[in-house]
Amino acid sequence: MLDVVEHNILSFWFDKMQDRRQRGFYGQMRGDGILVPDAPKGCILNARILWSFSAAYRVLHKPDYLMAATRAKDYILEHFIDKVYGGTYWSLDAEGYPLDTKKQFYAIGFVIYGLTEYARATGDPEAFDYAIMLYDCIEQHSWDEQYGGYIEACTREWETIADMRLSDLDANYPKSQNTHLHIIEPYTNLFRLMKERPELMQNRPYPLSNGEDWSVVSKRVEQSLRQLIDIFCDKILNPTTHHLDLFFDMDWKRGAGWLESYGHDIECSWLIHEAALVLGDKQVLQKVEPIVRLVAKASEKGLNADGSMTHEANLDTGHVDADRHWWVQAEAVVGFLNIYQHFGDKDALQKGLRCWQYIKDNLIDWNHGEWFWSRDPEGNINLRDDHAGFWKCPYHNSRMCLEIIEREF
Repeated sequence: MLDVVEHNILSFWFDKMQDRRQRGFYGQMRGDGILVPDAPKGCILNARILWSFSAAYRVLHKPDYLMAATRAKDYILEHFIDKVYGGTYWSLDAEGYPLDTKKQFYAIGFVIYGLTEYARATGDPEAFDYAIMLYDCIEQHSWDEQYGGYIEACTREWETIADMRLSDLDANYPKSQNTHLHIIEPYTNLFRLMKERPELMQNRPYPLSNGEDWSVVSKRVEQSLRQLIDIFCDKILNPTTHHLDLFFDMDWKRGAGWLESYGHDIECSWLIHEAALVLGDKQVLQKVEPIVRLVAKASEKGLNADGSMTHEANLDTGHVDADRHWWVQAEAVVGFLNIYQHFGDKDALQKGLRCWQYIKDNLIDWNHGEWFWSRDPEGNINLRDDHAGFWKCPYHNSRMCLEIIEREF
């Protein structure tokens, strides 16, 4: 794991993706290895780069990782933060000017995730303050007071937006499992940061001018985390199948058909568990841990004989995307090893190890660095999709490695 994260993943982004002309990081390298220096720069890509190098520095303590993390942080704060309306832009052009100014709360969540990890690693008060401000943006503009949960997107000015989709592959519904997953993830990290580094809140003013006391803010973050855990357990979890449904109307009625995303199932299983563990409430853990095991077990519907995991399926149409996507395999390793670590399930250990073997044999690009996007069931490498880009980031795979290193398997 250590060799892969250092010499395959992070070295690729450090050596090949730093934009030394326009600053920050390049927006795209095609699947055939051709760099596209004038590609737009996505908020999600840059936030995930920030998280990856920050986490790597926190765990491995190498100065180059801090340099790359700081480069990502500075670029995000200078270019992606909307200085007029707050929040973050969805994308920039290659020169760093706003391109798509919509406010996608999934992306804002990832910036919080990156900033809180940077603050965990360095104690940087600026990163912490911006993370808190973005948390307040989500709470003010995304939280649904009537039905609970978070809407997908707004215009730049926080007005209603017709197309709320995260990508062209998604259904246009106001709420999704995916956005809630990537809000619970940064909120967990924010709450953990506030517990790990209380000095960030001592003798310093709250970054917003509403006069709140830090103890009140900490309670608000804790309450947000509790609400999210309940939403996953009571709204997003399908009580019949134990898969996590994907798209919802405002009142939590399931939409877009009967869909199963096996990668999101296994990823959710360990991230919900992490949220409950960081919260530290025994009653919440008693509620969550049986669900964690059920969701992980349900994800096994996507497991294949070669140890890999299928991407997703539409049970209404019968269509199955059986490609072995890089991020799905990375999350499967963490998810199954989490089940083994906390519940002693030796079968889960073997599932995680077999998936790791599949990754090593089939997805890691040992010649050029990073991982291939996917292979199809016949073993053909997908060179159509990016090697690095808007959605192809160092986060799922580097996080897998760092999780396993920290858990000392």
